[in-house]
Amino acid sequence: MAINPQITNLVIILGFMQISKKVPFDDPNVLNAVRALYVLSNVIIVGIYVYVQAQINKKNDMTVVKYVEPAPMGSGDEPKFVATTIKAYDLQQLRALFKAQLMGVGMMAVMHIYFKYTNPLLIQSIIPLKGAFEGNLVKIHLLGQPATGELQRPWKQAGGFMGAMQGGDIKTDKKSVEAAERSGRGGVKDE
Repeated sequence: MAINPQITNLVIILGFMQISKKVPFDDPNVLNAVRALYVLSNVIIVGIYVYVQAQINKKNDMTVVKYVEPAPMGSGDEPKFVATTIKAYDLQQLRALFKAQLMGVGMMAVMHIYFKYTNPLLIQSIIPLKGAFEGNLVKIHLLGQPATGELQRPWKQAGGFMGAMQGGDIKTDKKSVEAAERSGRGGVKDE
């Protein structure tokens, strides 16, 4: 039985909130150690993503993946047909991971430097690192899991609020793909 990553994140956050109450952040040595831990965590994540990028380029998998991408919620657009390769799809997903990591570091920098919050440094040293190892790209290209079942491309959208804002699930069934291909909606092809 697998434990839901959101539940483990909540447990980690609650645990580290209790731990951070006992950490003497007013001691400059302790504060610098926590800052170093945060920087080290982000360096490890970037290293993992760079390694994954090298693996994607090395494998150079040109197998075609076809799917129908849902229109963003409230846009009024039609769902878009996408034909791409596994390599292009993986690189697109990796760019999104890099962007999300950069945004997280930016937000943490503002919270820490501008607003002087120190407690989140501890939590943000653990949660993103844990999240990196739970990502599909890392599971496939670093941990060597086969791209079948849940790891078969294209991957399901994130659940919850963000998944709903993007318009729902990607459709990969033959009927939806052929209908979108015939109607000419989208037709994006990444090489």
